[in-house]
Amino acid sequence: MRVIASYNIKGGVGKTTTAVNLAWLSSREGRRTLLWDLDSQGAAGYCFRVQGRAHGKRLLRGKSDAGDIIRSTSYDGLDLLPADFSYRNVDVLLHDEKQPLNRLQKVLKPLKQDYDIVILDCPPGLSLLSEAVFRAADMLVVPTLPSILSLRTLKMLIDFRKEHAIKDLQLLAFLTMVDRRKKLHNDVIESSLRAQSWMLEAFVPYASEVEQMAERREPVAAYAPHGRAGTAYMALWQEVCKKSGLSPLPQSSRSC
Repeated sequence: MRVIASYNIKGGVGKTTTAVNLAWLSSREGRRTLLWDLDSQGAAGYCFRVQGRAHGKRLLRGKSDAGDIIRSTSYDGLDLLPADFSYRNVDVLLHDEKQPLNRLQKVLKPLKQDYDIVILDCPPGLSLLSEAVFRAADMLVVPTLPSILSLRTLKMLIDFRKEHAIKDLQLLAFLTMVDRRKKLHNDVIESSLRAQSWMLEAFVPYASEVEQMAERREPVAAYAPHGRAGTAYMALWQEVCKKSGLSPLPQSSRSC
C-alpha cells in the first residue's frame, strides 16, 4: 500500500482539489483507493457527497477502527475516510498520545490488504499532525502557486525535511493555478526552479472548470476530462506514478 499526501504549509493552494482528482484517477485505473480527509472543513467529503460523523477523536485514540468509518463513494474502487469538525482539535488529541507521530500509521496499518493507494488530504500549517503525516506517507505531493509567498513556504518545507533528516519521505512539488497571462507566472514556469529534481513538469492552469468542482461535487477529471485542467491532472498523476515507482497494473487496467 502506497500513501501519498496532498500537503502544503500554505492554505488556498489547491490541496483538496489535488487529492480529490488524484484519488479519482487512481481508482479509474483499477487501483483500490482510499482518500482520507484530514481537514476539519471536510471539503473532500463534500466533493464526493459523503458526510462524516464525529469520529475523529475516537479514531485517533484507537477506540474506533477506520474500517467501521470508511464510506464508499459513487465511484468504483474509491472509498473515503471522511473528516468531521472534531479534526480541528487533532493536534491536541495527538499531543495526548504516547507516540503521536505514529498515530496515523497505526490507523492505516490494518488497511494494507484492502487498498493499493491511500491519499491524504491535509490541512495547511506545520504542526504535530503534519509531522504525523510525514511519518505515515511515502510521498508528499505539494501544489504550489507561482508566487513569492508560496515559493517561500515550499522552501521552508524542503528545509524542514532536510533539517529533520526525513530521508524516506519523497517530496514532489508542482505549480498550480498558473495564469500564463501574468509575467510572474511565466517567469516561474521558465525559471531554473523547474529543473529541480523535486519539481514536476506537469502544472495545472488557472481554469474555470476547477472552480466548478465544488458546485458539481465531482472531480474535474471526471466531468471535464478533455479540458485544460482535466488534462493537466491526468498528466500530473502519470508523472506521480512514474516518480513513485508504482507497480504495473494488470493488463485489464489502465497503466500510468
